[in-house]
Amino acid sequence: MDAAEHDLVVETFRKAMTGSSGAALDAALDELGWADLLTEEPDTAIPVVFALLGETGSHASVLNDVVAQAGGEPLGTTVTLPFTGGRWVRWERADAPAAQPSSEGAGDLLDPTLPLRLAAPGDPGLPLAAAHRALGWWLLGTGRTMLALAREHALARAQFGRPIASFQAVRHRLAETLVALEGAEATLNAATASPEPFTCLLAKAAAGRAALDAARNCQQVLAGIGFTAEHDFHHHLRRALTLDGLLGSARDLTRQAGAHLREQGQAPRLINL
Repeated sequence: MDAAEHDLVVETFRKAMTGSSGAALDAALDELGWADLLTEEPDTAIPVVFALLGETGSHASVLNDVVAQAGGEPLGTTVTLPFTGGRWVRWERADAPAAQPSSEGAGDLLDPTLPLRLAAPGDPGLPLAAAHRALGWWLLGTGRTMLALAREHALARAQFGRPIASFQAVRHRLAETLVALEGAEATLNAATASPEPFTCLLAKAAAGRAALDAARNCQQVLAGIGFTAEHDFHHHLRRALTLDGLLGSARDLTRQAGAHLREQGQAPRLINL
């Protein structure tokens, strides 16, 4: 796929995600050839589709397809996935009814904005490398959208007769966020080039950490309005928190990586500098 074809794919999927979400988006992605793209060019399909899910704030059940393909299962399968805290969830392919999040038992919604239900424990040997990369790109897209919202607010909001974007503290928050997101993207690119399970685990951990940093910094830049339902920021904040916990939080995965390195007695070279 050349650059022009890649750009066309990005714009086509972006248009679909801008206009729909959930089961409707699943259907739209099927019509656009998501399954064929994932099968034939996964290194294009995963970064493009999942980063756009984060950018647009939409959602679809395509993570099931990534895990199913890695495990040799047919696309369209719904898989039980691990969640931080020893819980397991299923990303349903039908839209969830409105409900409050609960932790009472299997079948309860984990997040009222997603068809993500608590479930009985699944297969602990599930191959998750590709899914770690996919969620990493989703978290990266979510982080970039939060940064864009905070930047837009900083340019438009004035205090003491000038935009708050001119204040050093605000600029540092935004710069720190950008650096964290760029670093996460570098780890995701490294995991795409060398998709070993350990590298993919680190990439998801880095993306989760960057998204959480973005949430904290951008909420401070947005100030009071960042805590209200009238601003779009809270949608992306909630999404970042949920996605970070799926397949292991940044904290869980970092601890897991440390244990692995202790067992191995050495650290692998991840990127040649």
